[in-house]
Amino acid sequence: MKRAFSALQDQQFDLLICGGGIYGAWTAYDAALRGLKVAIVEQGDWASATSSASSKLIHGGLRYLESYDFKLVKKALTERQMLLQSAPHRVWPLRFGVPVYAGSRIYRLQLKAGLIIYDFLAAVAGPKMAHQYFNRQKFSERFSLLNNLGLKGGFTYSDAQTDDARLVLELISGALQAGAVCVNYCRLTKLNEKNGQVNCASVQDLITDTSVEVSAKQFVYATGQWSAEMKESANWCRVTKGVHLIMPAILNDEALLLTAPVDGRVFFIITWYGLTLIGTTDTDYNGDMNRVMVEENEQAYLLEAANYYLKTAWRKEDVIGSYAGLRVMKRSEKSSPSAVSRDWELKTAVNGVHYSIGGKITSAREDAGRIVDKVCAKLTINIPCATKGKKFPWAPAENYTEWSAKVSAQAAILNIDQESSKWLIRRHGKRVVEILHDIQNDPSLAQRITATVPFIIADLKYSARNEMVVHLDDVLRRRMPLFILHKIDATELRRLADLVSSALGWDEETLKRELAACSPYLVK
Repeated sequence: MKRAFSALQDQQFDLLICGGGIYGAWTAYDAALRGLKVAIVEQGDWASATSSASSKLIHGGLRYLESYDFKLVKKALTERQMLLQSAPHRVWPLRFGVPVYAGSRIYRLQLKAGLIIYDFLAAVAGPKMAHQYFNRQKFSERFSLLNNLGLKGGFTYSDAQTDDARLVLELISGALQAGAVCVNYCRLTKLNEKNGQVNCASVQDLITDTSVEVSAKQFVYATGQWSAEMKESANWCRVTKGVHLIMPAILNDEALLLTAPVDGRVFFIITWYGLTLIGTTDTDYNGDMNRVMVEENEQAYLLEAANYYLKTAWRKEDVIGSYAGLRVMKRSEKSSPSAVSRDWELKTAVNGVHYSIGGKITSAREDAGRIVDKVCAKLTINIPCATKGKKFPWAPAENYTEWSAKVSAQAAILNIDQESSKWLIRRHGKRVVEILHDIQNDPSLAQRITATVPFIIADLKYSARNEMVVHLDDVLRRRMPLFILHKIDATELRRLADLVSSALGWDEETLKRELAACSPYLVK
């Protein structure tokens, strides 16, 4: 993946997309596969905002059944099943436990009915994905971390998990392979009109501070939270904030869906990269879109909610990392953000520009297909969606189970530990063979970067060289999320920066500048 700002010049594109999150990435990939001449620009790094700040789930949204949003749940579950099949390295099954306590907001029969509907909408077959009920003893044995007081039993059901930032990155890689021009750190500064319709845009390279005019027949804004700041789209948007915490490991390969005792809101406790992810909050946001922080009261809310259920309580000193993100939803007058629909819509302004509003990471592929349908209709092109059921760009051609077993065996021979091998395969798919080749040439690359997180040195160097990394936090926050999974001090940051620098050929001046920019991530 190479960044090529110059490729934007002196071309007539069919489609220019502004925004490099999940919706922009899926739109670029789909449009390029349909044969359109596509460009996508992102003012930061790929997935640098909401699309790297999600709950890391590919799910139908069990809680949306409470508001009878069956259409949205069905849509998301259909996409979940498709992604599990077409991207087994990128999206993997995750089973959730739902305890039932005396006095629970959702009682057993209500939950049972919801799970029956959930399985029906997902069209699941067999016990592997279908929900199950366990009595008090069996559920307590399965989730021994939970407080038993008042526990009556519980259910398990299936959904799926991903690494959101790498999902976006793989789609951008696929768009590039299909002929799209994809440029990060490139800001769209102005739209220019002819006869009342936009026909070109001014874009600025934030690396070299140069600008060019990009001509295109159609324009799509998939800018997420920034849509709420644009005069053209602000009235269509409602912005809410979600916060997540990274905590020590307490689960194996399952997760929990719980309800916060203070307000009854659903939250998750999830295993992620061997640690524990808890979240999320859901509050209206009216602050600075460029400075979204985890506040102390938000951290306290999540810890209090989790500790209500845990035998051993977490303290704020146990927090390893945290992150906050903003969701854009369709404007609604409902008072509670949790009550607002997560469904998506496409708006088109009088000057012909299309705006993607709302949506979910799970169903973004289908929504992006509708965006490209609209673009194709405007271009009088009749080409159907090309992404449904298509194997992901980094998915191996072979049977995934057999292929991953073979790769794991090769990794073991190279002294890569089992947990790091599992995540290496999920992170890179078929490209993992290139990383194994690097280790064959230099066995020291098989070592973990740090003992507590399943990332190896070869992965860090490969990501830095091959994944359009511009800045140090690109690789340490999104290519591999070390900044939120591990407490890093200045000494360790310098060690990691030296590894990245050697892969990218940075001089000492550049290295010092990158270190300074990453200082907010350091443990205090």
